[in-house]
Amino acid sequence: MKRCRPALLLALALLLAPSLSRSPLLAQQAPAAPPDSALATPEATVRELYRLVSFRAGERTDWAKVRSLFLPQAVIFLRTSRTASAVFSLDGFIADFVRFDSSAVVAQNGFTETIMRMRPTVFREIAHVLVLYEAQVTNVQRQPQRGVDSIHLIRRDGRWWVASIVNDIPTPDAPAPSELLQ
Repeated sequence: MKRCRPALLLALALLLAPSLSRSPLLAQQAPAAPPDSALATPEATVRELYRLVSFRAGERTDWAKVRSLFLPQAVIFLRTSRTASAVFSLDGFIADFVRFDSSAVVAQNGFTETIMRMRPTVFREIAHVLVLYEAQVTNVQRQPQRGVDSIHLIRRDGRWWVASIVNDIPTPDAPAPSELLQ
């Protein structure tokens, strides 16, 4: 086998560098962000997510801040009703939430998602946070809707990033997991 000369390797590297920077795998890497105390733990990151999607009447959600919590390639699976569900990319999730936020009743009254209980499991650079929450359009006489989120996070660049969310709605026949009801 012939050995490559260093000059030939350098020339090859310079030729390939522009195409590598456009590689889909490299392009989907999460943007580096400075460490932030709100993102220093999986629990803090999850609390920040719920805080950011909640807003008062006349306010708007800062979707750029919400987006900054997620890996660009995050996947979100949501129960959209008692009988239907949908899988979203990060962009699809935000677009769906914007449609909800923009509905007249929500825009006029505001919306809150409140964490009732949270159960984190952390191993090195990965975390799973199981959340029981209540969602409610503010100032509307209706019981809050309970839900369960299973959130996976990874630690990169000194902070935690949401990699995926899987959601479901407890029912009388399928109550929330017992570890969230204690």
